[in-house]
Amino acid sequence: MSETREALPAQRPWMVALQKVGTPVISFALAIAIGSLIMWLAGYEPGPAFAALFKGAFGSPKATGNTLMRATPLILTGLAVGYGFRAGLFNIGAEGQLFMGGLAAAFLGVVLTGLPWAIFVPALLIASMLAGAAWAFVPALLKARIGAHEVITTMMFSYIARYFVSYLVVGPLKAEGMIPQTAGINGQAQLPRIESLFSAATLEAFPFLGLGRAHLGIVVALVAAVVIWLILKYTTLGYENRAVGFSPYASETAGISVQGTIVKALCISGALAGLAGAVEVMGVHYKIFDQFSSGFGFTGIAVALLAKNHPLGVIPAALLFGGLSAGAGTMQLEADVPQKIIWIIQALVIFFVAAEEIVLWFVRRRQKEALSHVG
Repeated sequence: MSETREALPAQRPWMVALQKVGTPVISFALAIAIGSLIMWLAGYEPGPAFAALFKGAFGSPKATGNTLMRATPLILTGLAVGYGFRAGLFNIGAEGQLFMGGLAAAFLGVVLTGLPWAIFVPALLIASMLAGAAWAFVPALLKARIGAHEVITTMMFSYIARYFVSYLVVGPLKAEGMIPQTAGINGQAQLPRIESLFSAATLEAFPFLGLGRAHLGIVVALVAAVVIWLILKYTTLGYENRAVGFSPYASETAGISVQGTIVKALCISGALAGLAGAVEVMGVHYKIFDQFSSGFGFTGIAVALLAKNHPLGVIPAALLFGGLSAGAGTMQLEADVPQKIIWIIQALVIFFVAAEEIVLWFVRRRQKEALSHVG
């Protein structure tokens, strides 16, 4: 047994932390390296291309604001997917829950009138979270009661939500005009842009505050990340969520309701995705239209993977993907590199993160086999 302990030493906390932080960084570095090779083979110069990419993402206050705007829904959908992952659930339907949250905000933002901003905005955010949670409830119930796989059910509900919203914006909720979209929400229901909170003199003295299209939704997303981190780390709800994700059978033996935890986890995940839809409607578009999401729900899966499902790690991961999205146009304009190169880099990041998980799974399996032979 002593030989086994020497061969398989326990990892120290700092080693585990270094692995969690280092793996995403290495994955991104490898993706950039291979992306550069692809550019070079295609006849493009990687140096000027990535310089233009960085310029478009963080080269000015407005560029940074554009990155923050694009990262805001990704933080929330990353949290949604990550929270489900921590319970051992793969909520691939965050896109549909986002659509339903956005629909709730767009509808109530027009119907409700006369409320002050301090009441109107929280009411719409809560309503959107409830809409997202409600859309996740049926797949959660099917998973808990009959074992229906959440990947299939949440995906199907995502398609239903997408086409249901499409039907509404070209039919019952369509505003006047040729474009299939709803009417604009009440001004008191909007999330103001950050730069609008400061006077012209302040913006002139502190130009870095001129963040363009960045809005207060980023504050909502950051607060949500901290709240989810506190829930997972310090509450009974978070403990049960992590325990079921680690081992449903052991959790059941310990008295934890696995079925109840599954339903709560998927509904909370749906609520976070619904919140992402709300901030897009209330902070960017002020209405909902056909296909108004740019795949935020699906990109949220990549964000959660890169962040290792850590609520606070979701923030830099979302900023990374938001920056790639924001800078892609500048890269194409100034370096003449197709935006699809950015999609390749995003796919490579996901691949290397997933490959690391495969390697760890293989190592753990070998360790278990070695221990069983010794025993």
